Amino acid sequence: MPGANKSSDFHPDLRRIARLTPKQVVTPVTLPVIRLVTRKMWRRVPKDVEALTLPSGVGVRLYRPTGVTGTGPALLWIHGGGYVIGHPGQDDELCRRYARTLGATVVSVDYRLAPEHAYPVALEDCYAALTWLARLPSVDPRRIAIGGASAGGGLAAALALLARDRGDIALAAQLLVYPMLDDRTVGRDEPDNPGLRLWNRTSNKFGWSAYLGDADPEVAVPARRTDLSGLPPAWMGVGTLDLFHDEDLAYAERLTAAGVPCEVEVVKGAFHGFDGIAPKAVVSQAFFNSQCALLRRFLTPAAA
Repeated sequence: MPGANKSSDFHPDLRRIARLTPKQVVTPVTLPVIRLVTRKMWRRVPKDVEALTLPSGVGVRLYRPTGVTGTGPALLWIHGGGYVIGHPGQDDELCRRYARTLGATVVSVDYRLAPEHAYPVALEDCYAALTWLARLPSVDPRRIAIGGASAGGGLAAALALLARDRGDIALAAQLLVYPMLDDRTVGRDEPDNPGLRLWNRTSNKFGWSAYLGDADPEVAVPARRTDLSGLPPAWMGVGTLDLFHDEDLAYAERLTAAGVPCEVEVVKGAFHGFDGIAPKAVVSQAFFNSQCALLRRFLTPAAA
């Protein structure tokens, strides 16, 4: 529903934190500093998390569910950061929650970042992690979901397309949390909504330019792909004060039109990354529970 997002009224649970949240974080100037701080912040690996380097050279963090035996479901998680920043450690607690709530093995990918590593490097890193995950003895390869937030959600959407096209792994579901899906959003004429937080049009232009490099957008950008048929069932969630609101709903409509089941969760008055900024807020908890409800549905084995 392009053009539907005009109000800048924050959700009651988010009004206070919104006043303290910047409208923009990532620029070419701040990029080196953010990366340095991020790496230092998440350098230490918690005792309950396994940090591994795969044969492909890709780093991952592994979160195992407690009290679960035999083979079970799995989730490949892809962190956000506009394709240019981010670290799997930023989502340690979130991935623990997925593992605990779903009884699933969760793997978070430390994919290589743009602009040093433009498309398709990050996507291939995620695919390498996915194929490794599918071979784990504790994982049922028929019950694997993929998911991510922001740029991670964009990579998850691209990974779903890649997995479909290569035909090696049949995914059970895709979790698209306010995903960064369409580079054409940077060309819109209207001014930024004053309610935007963390990621605005200037950040978006920088992120897409860095990620795409010399790649063909018709191939590299999920929203530009013409054939969305045969993809796994999807969950799409986004706030009305998110720069990606319109592009996300447009992609959800196209998934549905292509015959892909797609559950859409629109949070009125929520800005980009709200659930990470205020994870204990009631609105954030409901957002997470909605994701888990869909994952349970598609990761639960069919009755014999």
